[in-house]
Amino acid sequence: MSGPAVVPTPAPDVEPAQAPDLSGWSCPLPLRDHPRVVMGHGGGGAMSAELVENIFAPAFGGPVLAALGDSAVLELGGARLAFSTDSYVVRPLFFPGGSIGDLAVNGTVNDLAMSGARAVYLSCGFILEEGVEMAVVDRVARALGAAARTAGVEVVTGDTKVVEAGHGDGIYLNTAGIGLVPAGVDIRPQRAVPGDVVIVSGQIGLHGVAIMSVREGLEFGVEIQSDCAALGGLVDAMLAVAPDLHVLRDPTRGGLAAALNEIAVAAGVGVVVSERAVPVPPQVANACAVLGLDPMYVANEGKLVAFVPRGEADAVLAALRAHPLGAGAAVIGECVADHPGMVVARTAFGGTRVVDLPLGEQLPRIC
Repeated sequence: MSGPAVVPTPAPDVEPAQAPDLSGWSCPLPLRDHPRVVMGHGGGGAMSAELVENIFAPAFGGPVLAALGDSAVLELGGARLAFSTDSYVVRPLFFPGGSIGDLAVNGTVNDLAMSGARAVYLSCGFILEEGVEMAVVDRVARALGAAARTAGVEVVTGDTKVVEAGHGDGIYLNTAGIGLVPAGVDIRPQRAVPGDVVIVSGQIGLHGVAIMSVREGLEFGVEIQSDCAALGGLVDAMLAVAPDLHVLRDPTRGGLAAALNEIAVAAGVGVVVSERAVPVPPQVANACAVLGLDPMYVANEGKLVAFVPRGEADAVLAALRAHPLGAGAAVIGECVADHPGMVVARTAFGGTRVVDLPLGEQLPRIC
């Protein structure tokens, strides 16, 4: 989406927009106490959820949207299609391990893959700020094209808009994608059931810390690279050994904690994870310790979390570890009937703690 627009003063005969009725909203803090949009509303946490559930979903309606998945699965002409769109406003445009162009492709491909779909076609919209260097635009476009070829998708349509200097941040991108869902595959958050094993495909927190290190000029003794990658091939490998995967989610904004909470709420189940089992690389752990962050809330762009029937967990784990993007896969917990809608972590000291849905985002503008 573009940067803040200049809103003209309405003519005297134009009725002012009515404020939304907040009386029935359930959240105790975010939107009711913010009559204007704040950065936390785009962070993928509780504030984002309130914005979607109380403004966008009622305005748009429809049972497909109500599922609130990473992508919508649609029946069209006898085929099952997955359809998704996303916008990218990351700052800086280039970072260790990727760029806004890589993110735009991989993020949309991954949203489709979380429904079990193999991405086929993408659209791409460029929102350019007046004054951005053509060399930068060219570099982003080339990165986007290369990422699409690597992911096996084709960019088939697009759009370009230019906003005035000072009303953007160089380049924003929007991509939409279409993919085919194989017959018999039904992957969605509502399918998590007690007894499911929770698996994460690798080390968490790399993307968020990579962005932070560049943006803030921080050094942690070693360059931390984003994990930005397209996960379509990894999901294909999982489906080959376990076609009845229950849930897949890529833990981007809000990190692993947000993804687990969203699944727990959607399915009405509890989730228990072991903190020791969650694969956190030393450089991420050290950076988070210095900055006072929890790695479970830090964004990823090349990882997934899966809820798998217990009888298929070993096969799925082996398939993940045999793939380059899943070599660090680990079982981190299970789905339980207790405390529905809540995620609980067993600590290294033998206690437990609640892993809440984040309110906003520890680090904004990470995708």
